[in-house]
Amino acid sequence: MNSDPSARIADSWIVNAEAWTTAVREGRIASRRAATDHAIVDAVLACAPQRVLDVGCGEGWLCRALAEHAVETFGIDASPPLIEAARAIGGAGYAVCDYRQLIDSPSQFGRFNAVICNFALLEECIDPLLIALRNTLEHRGALLIQTVHPRTACGDLAYVDGWRNETFAAFGDAFRAQMPWYFRTLESWCETLSRCGYEIEILREPAHPETGQALSLLLVARPRG
Repeated sequence: MNSDPSARIADSWIVNAEAWTTAVREGRIASRRAATDHAIVDAVLACAPQRVLDVGCGEGWLCRALAEHAVETFGIDASPPLIEAARAIGGAGYAVCDYRQLIDSPSQFGRFNAVICNFALLEECIDPLLIALRNTLEHRGALLIQTVHPRTACGDLAYVDGWRNETFAAFGDAFRAQMPWYFRTLESWCETLSRCGYEIEILREPAHPETGQALSLLLVARPRG
């Protein structure tokens, strides 16, 4: 097994592409049905963007959802089979592009009023990407990040930054590869965005409508200055 977490993350989204596409399109992920899908769509629409970049778009569900609201959206993902699945349905433009390629050329797909990272920031070192995305945004454009809620995702482990492991067991038995992902505390998320030149404008905690349990952390930030 490759010991490089970044390589293992990339490999998992290729190996699990079909299983993930099925899980998303058949609504198998309970937290998404309960709150998080609606939360990110509503947050993007509240920014009233004309053109949106979905970073780590997967099989394209968010691009299609925004297209239904007449928002021009472009989706990128490092997984060729996920982009192939997105293109098969359409609704937006799509390209295979990993984060390193985006960092090297942040304006290669043009400029955007909003950039979305919806459960897409999984690596330990995300500063270079966040800094590059400032050059992708139009003046006063918004960066929207939705991620697992630090308190609920922490589980029984210590509430400190560090690598965790996703088995995908809750989403069905078709997933063939586990995935490492980097856990951040709320303080760490805020410090990271500040360090990369952003000011947090909105912080929300989408919750389950029945249990009240926080299901995600949603941040809307804009470049300083």
